[in-house]
Amino acid sequence: MKNITTTLFLLLLTCYPLFAFQNFDDVEIEIVPVNNNVYMLKGAGGNIGILTGEDGVFMIDDQFAPLSQKIIDKLKTISDQPVKFLVNTHHHGDHVGGNANFREEGALIFAHENVRKRLIKNEEISSGLPVVTFDHTINLHINGNDIVVAHVHNAHTDGDALIYFPQSNVLHTGDTFFNGRFPYIDLESGGTVKGDIEAARTGLSLINQNTRIIPGHGNIATYSEYEQYMKMLEEIRDNIAKAISEGKSEEDIVGNESLTSKFYSDEEMKDSFISGPKIRKTFYNDLKNQPRE
Repeated sequence: MKNITTTLFLLLLTCYPLFAFQNFDDVEIEIVPVNNNVYMLKGAGGNIGILTGEDGVFMIDDQFAPLSQKIIDKLKTISDQPVKFLVNTHHHGDHVGGNANFREEGALIFAHENVRKRLIKNEEISSGLPVVTFDHTINLHINGNDIVVAHVHNAHTDGDALIYFPQSNVLHTGDTFFNGRFPYIDLESGGTVKGDIEAARTGLSLINQNTRIIPGHGNIATYSEYEQYMKMLEEIRDNIAKAISEGKSEEDIVGNESLTSKFYSDEEMKDSFISGPKIRKTFYNDLKNQPRE
């Protein structure tokens, strides 16, 4: 496997780093069984989804490049098959950093067209670009699942995808769902408050009360937790839109903890990637020039 440390560094500059690990040697990959032959892998960065079977390992996202060999080694404990299929949920570095490594190992990479467009701007990662792209949805029939890969517009970014395994009844949301914390809506990459809410609504429409949900970050979630996340986004949107309509300034809104404290206090989220002031600023910046629905 080639050393692509330079690629990782450039990815971290061009795509946000949710986690800033200086030494990946200390990171351990953990396997969390989800349902049937579906697993979640935790390490550093976005949660990885795994579907095993005779067709080969189907993987969702791949975290950072220095972790690729650790991920491969850990996968050998649940499957003797290689990673043959890899879907990127979006373009951020903590989800696509290992693309080149897994492509070198023989994986076919899928992603929304906008993911390829964003990654292709960096010539250093041309060997890790998605090979198969789609605009709206793509259906894959692998390892006993009729997999639905559905694009959700301008949500966390402009290239997000939800991946649903109907036979296993598992949904991977990518970063359109952060379980147990405020969302990260990347406005500079085409993300929007409206789109993130619609992404959750779309995800909920695909699943049922018994579905197990792999979020982009956080623990495995239930239907109820996913639904509550959507309602949180809607209520924060309404609170901040109302404050804007009342003539409140950006400073007023960012400093007003009561707009978001029903869900998490500023103290609770002070060390999170998205703190209370940061989520209020994001919502303000997105909503300030939009008519209230």
